[in-house]
Amino acid sequence: MPENWSSSRLDLHLDLAAEGGRRARLEAALREAIRAGRLTAGTPLPSTRGLAQELGLSRGTVSAAYDQLAEQGYVTTRPGAATRVADIENGPRPPIPPAATSTPPPPPHDLRPGRPDGSAFPARGWLAATRRVLDRARPEVYGPGDPQGRIELRTALADYLGRTRGVRTTPDRIVITSGYYQTVQLLCRVLTAEGRAAAAVEDPGHDFYRGTVRRAGLTPYPLPVDAHGADTGALTARTDAVFLTPSHHYPTGVPLHPARRRDVCAWARAIGGLIVEDDYDGEFRYDRRPVGALQSLAPDHVAYCGTASKTLGPALRLAWTVLPPDLVAPVVRAKEEDDLYTETLGQLVLADFIATHAYDRHIRAARLRYRRRRELLISRLSAFPALMAHGVPAGLHTLVTLPPDGPAEAGLLTACADRGLVLRGLSELHHDPADRPEGLLIGFAASSERAYPAALDALCAVLEGFLEGFP
Repeated sequence: MPENWSSSRLDLHLDLAAEGGRRARLEAALREAIRAGRLTAGTPLPSTRGLAQELGLSRGTVSAAYDQLAEQGYVTTRPGAATRVADIENGPRPPIPPAATSTPPPPPHDLRPGRPDGSAFPARGWLAATRRVLDRARPEVYGPGDPQGRIELRTALADYLGRTRGVRTTPDRIVITSGYYQTVQLLCRVLTAEGRAAAAVEDPGHDFYRGTVRRAGLTPYPLPVDAHGADTGALTARTDAVFLTPSHHYPTGVPLHPARRRDVCAWARAIGGLIVEDDYDGEFRYDRRPVGALQSLAPDHVAYCGTASKTLGPALRLAWTVLPPDLVAPVVRAKEEDDLYTETLGQLVLADFIATHAYDRHIRAARLRYRRRRELLISRLSAFPALMAHGVPAGLHTLVTLPPDGPAEAGLLTACADRGLVLRGLSELHHDPADRPEGLLIGFAASSERAYPAALDALCAVLEGFLEGFP
């Protein structure tokens, strides 16, 4: 078979605009590319036939240019092997800068809340699902996707969410997004377009909500949280939407009391309000079966939001929302305007992963692993009676509040950072941090099994230094 440019294994950009004959211009272009470092040592050059066809030159011209460069030491040749760029020691080859990265290296001791153990990603199962998907994929799978999401994933999720979280839905009411952040953006955009003005956000609660709600044009106001979860009795007729984490409040870890669940649903029905339910880690309850989704009580007034970020990993960029019927079309339109559609292959792989129950098996294994880690954390914290752990045994973090006359949160966080520990403080999650309890959100999932004990050792060493003298 005749060799062409694609079989030469290398695309090559050469500027042949210099003066001189064809061979001289080709030599100059290759020499400049090598000197500038655009062609690095060891790089195979295209075959003489392939490069001649691409540049419209004779094969003899290319061969002569290669021979001349070899004599000058710029390339190496060997019978039966590709011509390669030589490792020239002299010349103005600039140093190659380190690759830019948008994420810093992982910390030595990772106790950040809300992050799963990346080392426990089910790579074999995911690979098997990927192979099955690619084996049966039709050509249209590689074309433009559906803004609402692949029907295969929406069907698998409708079954899974109904079976495990009590969600009442059909595939046509599910929209797939590229993460929970996009989900909230889309919902806020639709609410603003409908003329909604105010949204209640838990206090304390994720600062992410407040910023997103405000940027969308809605006015966020704090909804107090106590030992029974969000105080839904504080909702009024002037509130258009409320953002809740009812199964496991972030950050205190308390579930929304059954009476308040009923109250917030009654509020939504009475005024036509929207409840945005963030079920961010609802699968992870360690003392009994997880609390079911609030959505089951008022499916026509709740936007139920879930994500693969806490169960598999945030890198997948896959999330879903189960919508009231009247919100499906406007959210899909907003999705089209935002990024048109979420990447397709990942959706199909997750659909297969769920349908074959590999997802269930992975979550059960993770639940056992995280329960052991939480128990170890609580055991180690028991050595510090001045600290108070909050919340039910669930989720991926534990909130620990500091004594009022004890060490300052900021000082503890600084000392932790000095020891390579990364975790989160409570203060920034309050709407107004003044005169509010200070504390630490300690994640027990992000570290690997091997690294977790050392992270706890480092944390306890910091706590011992700050709490010396406290009962």
